[in-house]
This record gives sequence, C-alpha cells and structure tokens, in this order.
Amino acid sequence: MTQLVKRHKAIFGVLLFFAPVLWVAISGIHQHLLAGTDKTYEELKVFSDVLDIIEKNYVEPVDSKKLIRGAIRGMISSIDPHSAFLLPESYKDLQIETKGQFSGIGIVITMQDNVITVISPIEGSPAYDAGIKAGDQIIAVNGEETKDMMLWEAVKRMRGEKGTSVVISIRRKGETEPIDFTIVRDIIPLESVRYYVLKPGYGYIRITNFRENTNDDVRAALKNLESAKTPLKGLILDLRDNPGGLLDQGVRVADTFLEKGTIVSIKGRQKTHSKIYVAQRNKDKHPYPIVLLINEGSASASEIVAGALQDHGRALVLGTTSFGKGSVQTVEPLRDGSGLKLTIARYYTPNGHSIQAKGIVPDVVVEQGRLSKEERKRHPHLKEKDLKNHISAVPEEGLSREMKEDIRQIRGVKVPGEGASDVVKRLVEEDNQVRTALDILTSWETFSKMSRQ
Repeated sequence: MTQLVKRHKAIFGVLLFFAPVLWVAISGIHQHLLAGTDKTYEELKVFSDVLDIIEKNYVEPVDSKKLIRGAIRGMISSIDPHSAFLLPESYKDLQIETKGQFSGIGIVITMQDNVITVISPIEGSPAYDAGIKAGDQIIAVNGEETKDMMLWEAVKRMRGEKGTSVVISIRRKGETEPIDFTIVRDIIPLESVRYYVLKPGYGYIRITNFRENTNDDVRAALKNLESAKTPLKGLILDLRDNPGGLLDQGVRVADTFLEKGTIVSIKGRQKTHSKIYVAQRNKDKHPYPIVLLINEGSASASEIVAGALQDHGRALVLGTTSFGKGSVQTVEPLRDGSGLKLTIARYYTPNGHSIQAKGIVPDVVVEQGRLSKEERKRHPHLKEKDLKNHISAVPEEGLSREMKEDIRQIRGVKVPGEGASDVVKRLVEEDNQVRTALDILTSWETFSKMSRQ
C-alpha cells in the first residue's frame, strides 16, 4: 500500500471512528495527519470547523454519522462517475452481483453529465424486456426526481422484492417527451453465457456480463459447439449490451482466443496499480474466423476483449462504437462495513490505445435493429429451406442426417417463452448485426476456398 493511499485511508478511518466527538477531539485527528500535505491539513481544519458549527448551532439536533457520510459521498462524487462511497448495504449488493443473484429490474447505470444514465439493460431482465436501452437517462423513480440522487440511492429505489413494481421515467434521445415504464421486479438472472448453432458449422456465443465463472462457461460452450458433427467454420461472439464486470474474466476470455502478445495494459499513478496482461499459449486451439459484435452498451471488460482481439487481428469487430469505459476500479472495505470504490488506473489496448471516453470503433459499422418484414423479403437468401427447418421446431423427417445431428447439438439458456430454435430464428432472421456477421463468415469460407484453388 502506498503512502498516499495509507494517508487517505487513515483520514477516512479517523472521520468515521471519531465522528461523534470530532468537534472536541480536533487535536487527536491532527496527530493522524502528519503524513499529509499542508493544504490537506488546512482543508480538514475547515471541515472540522464546519462540522463543529453545525453540531452546535443547527436549528435541530443532527446525526454526526449522517453528516460525515454525506461529506464523504460528496468528496468521492467530485472526482469521477465510477468512484463511489458504498454504504454497508450497497457494498454487500456489489459482492452479490458478482457471485449470486438479486431482485430488481436489471440495469447497469452510471452518472453521466450529472444525470443517471443506463449503460445497458441486463439481457433477459424486466428492464430489457420492457425496452430500456443504453443511453436512456433516468429522470425519476416512482415520481421522485433523480436530479440530486446518488447512484446508490437510485439503485436502492429500483430494487425490491420480486413481483413488486416500480415506475421509472426515461428521457431518450430522439423523443420530445419523457417515457414512463412500469416494470415488475424479478430475480435477475446472472448466467453470463448463452450459445447456439446458427446453422451447421457456425456457432454463436453471447456473453451478457463478466462474472466469476464466465471464462469457464465460454470454454464449455466452445467445447459443445466444436464437438458437433459439422466442424465449426466460424463463430459470432456477441458482446452487445455487456456492461463488463470482473477484469480477470475479460482477460481470460480474450486469452482463450489468443496465443501470444499483450491482452491489455493497465497504468495507474502507483506502480502497484500498473500491470501488463499477456496471452498464454492455449492447449485447445480455435482456428476458425470470429466476428465480434459490440454496441454503445458494450463497456469495460467487453471493450478489453474487443480491443485485444481487434488489435491482434483475431476477430473482425462489427456493430457500433462501444461505451468507452477505459478505467479500472478497485473496492476497498472500510471498518464499518462500507466500501470505497475508487478508480485507480486506465487500461490500454495491445496497440497502446486508450478507449476512455472514446470507445472501440468497429471494423465494420452496422447499426443495431431488427429487420422489418419488408427488409427480410428483400433478402430471401437466408430463408432457404434447410436453414429454416434447422432453426424451427419442425419434425425431422426429410432432413439430412447431418442436420439432425446439428439440431441435437443446439443448446443454451432459453429465453422465457422460447426454445433454442426460436431464439436462433429470431437472431438470424430479425437481428441485422447477427445476420450481417453470419453473411461475412459464410463469405469468408467461400473466398478461402477460392484462394486455395
């Protein structure tokens, strides 16, 4: 731990532990500030003076603990939108989000331009099903304006018991009036990986977030896709609306597809906060081409994976420019059960590019959206009889033995109300970006065969 971090932790500890008697123990506090600068020392004297005046003169008795926690929140909120002071309850929720499950509406939010903004909805969540989109600004929760709310306050109001409802008011780009969504809370699914066979030889893996077992789940998905009777000729790796998560899982997923070279570089003010992650040679090879999908809801660990595979030429990145969260946070537990989430470093792609506030720019820009019936009529080539039979739950009579085998290989977590074949049909026929990616992969195979002739 560096001297600066020690000094700040000492200050935080003093403020929390001695808060009830801060106004009569200023000299005691000063003893803990010997390592600080004169400027910090003088500013903390002002803080002590203000607290003393409030305690003695405010019209009503005040809670010192509440005052100091408010001051800490204000201090942290002044540095960047991803740093935060987490009350004990919020700190526990953060730990649950990376390990277990919770009840709520299922969105990842940040503070952008002093407005609570959606990074992305979690796929399969009530918010996702209701139509909440990345970039939506939450201006009210149950009629209460969020203008002066901290992030943790907004989160607390949107979470609740399964089956209860919450009304959130959204301001959306392109809409002249706010939109109200009444959303029924549910248990938020934390499974992070889904996978399907789109057509014989072409797989699809969707990573919704990066949690403790994400890389293990990705490897399991690859094993199943690669064990189909038809060899895997191409893979679509879908990171759209993936808000990120655990850094090490993002690094490990990228490493799964790389044999050597830098995956990501992390650089902070302190030497201990700087590190270079390097790919290791893999026992299992994945030699087929990859198209990786991103959009404005792809952030953090998603951008690490996309940047690494793009810079190494391992994947063609398709979609729209990602969110642009190129910073690294760590969470320090505090003595009262609360936590300090603090930005400690920036990360850089293998080619040395920082994507902070810039995002990953795709190699091929394709807007997200579902194809209309008219658009699908103009592109009938993906509705050939075999493909349609493969993705629909139709009797297997008349299908080739190979197609029967690939139908049996389709697996993955089912979307409520849909079977795996229904999901595949929706992806191939209606999802513009997936459809384009599949076209690229099938064309890739064709051109590769031509070049070998």
